[in-house]
Amino acid sequence: MAFTAQTVSANRPEVAPAWRYLRVRYGILTLLCVMYFIAYIDRVNISVAAPLMSNELNLSKTELGLVFSVFAYPYTVMQIAGGWLGDRYGPRLVLFVLAVIWSVATILTGFIGGLTSLVAMRVLLGIGEGGAFPTATRAMTYWYPVQERGFAQGITHSFARLGGAVTPPIVLAVATTWGWRESFIIVGVISLIWAVSWYLIFRDTPEEKMSVSQQELKEIGIPLRKARGAKTPWREMISRMWLVTFVDFCYGWSLWVFLTWMPSYLFDARGFDIKSMAVFATLPLAAGVIGDTLGGIVSDGIYRATGNLRVARCTMLVVGLAGALTFLIPAIQTDDKYMAVYFLAASFFFLELTNAVLWSLPIDIAGRYAGTAGGMMNTGFGVAGMVSPVVFGVLVQHTGSYVGPFVITGGLLAVGILASLFINPNRKVAEPAV
Repeated sequence: MAFTAQTVSANRPEVAPAWRYLRVRYGILTLLCVMYFIAYIDRVNISVAAPLMSNELNLSKTELGLVFSVFAYPYTVMQIAGGWLGDRYGPRLVLFVLAVIWSVATILTGFIGGLTSLVAMRVLLGIGEGGAFPTATRAMTYWYPVQERGFAQGITHSFARLGGAVTPPIVLAVATTWGWRESFIIVGVISLIWAVSWYLIFRDTPEEKMSVSQQELKEIGIPLRKARGAKTPWREMISRMWLVTFVDFCYGWSLWVFLTWMPSYLFDARGFDIKSMAVFATLPLAAGVIGDTLGGIVSDGIYRATGNLRVARCTMLVVGLAGALTFLIPAIQTDDKYMAVYFLAASFFFLELTNAVLWSLPIDIAGRYAGTAGGMMNTGFGVAGMVSPVVFGVLVQHTGSYVGPFVITGGLLAVGILASLFINPNRKVAEPAV
């Protein structure tokens, strides 16, 4: 059905109770938070299971680095492709299909027999999860106005970090009780349940939710009608998004280090036993939960106070990356293993202040093309994921030290700080006529 102002006016109430309006919008936000939470458990549980898995499958550090990084190849390819599909066919259908793919990959990981089958499942997982966050960004475009985008992106990504934070104790508990294979099967089934719930509840725009009144649509301040079939302005988007993609690469390199090598670093270099490692690996990721939410809230607050979107976004990028670098340096240098964890937690907190901003920028700049632009931006993260875990593993295996990889990480943070100063979200992609 083609939606027009006339059909909207004829079929929906003029006004509705405020609680209904909030229930719909924040019910959708809750669904997205759960998705980000589950997706990150599916993504990072392998890093916690790695010590047990590598012993059973006889994986070397280099092979383990390959397993960590191979996820990033299809993940990167699917960034723009998945975001474009979300723009073209709507986030409701596309995110449902992607969730089913990554759920099946997670379940089948519990049945792998060696390196080859493990790599195959990581590739399938990357295909499913690759387009998920750009499509979720597209899902937010018509539901949340500019002054709420930082919060919406921050709270959803904080749930991603929460998923990463609770993964070590959960996976360890399941692995020690039933086995590491069962930890993948259980989470995969939960992901399938979410996929069905998303398809039943979500709609691509507020106009398709008849419980949202005409007054509420005006309050949201988002266009009623969808421009389907509009040609994607690739050249215009690339010219506005390439620098955001580069900063996301610098950010992503550090994030991949935390998500993949942190448990092994604490176990190998800092002398934590397997149980202590699970607890202390959680601390930096828990700090990231706070950083994600706070970064979005502060960015939105700066925008409301100044009306300057560039100041609101760039300030948080610079502060976040600079803080991450500042605390990474003593984390490497200290001889106290507990202080190392605390410094790493502080570094990750500041790193995550930037995350909500990075994901808000595609909506700020590209509007209805936010799925494609979000995929374009997160391609930087995907490319970092291709390189970072492998470089980390190779350097650790050949040097016997984690210092070198952390120095490279610090250098990229410094470059990201400089690049952030030149990002301008006020240079927007033109919206199509509807």
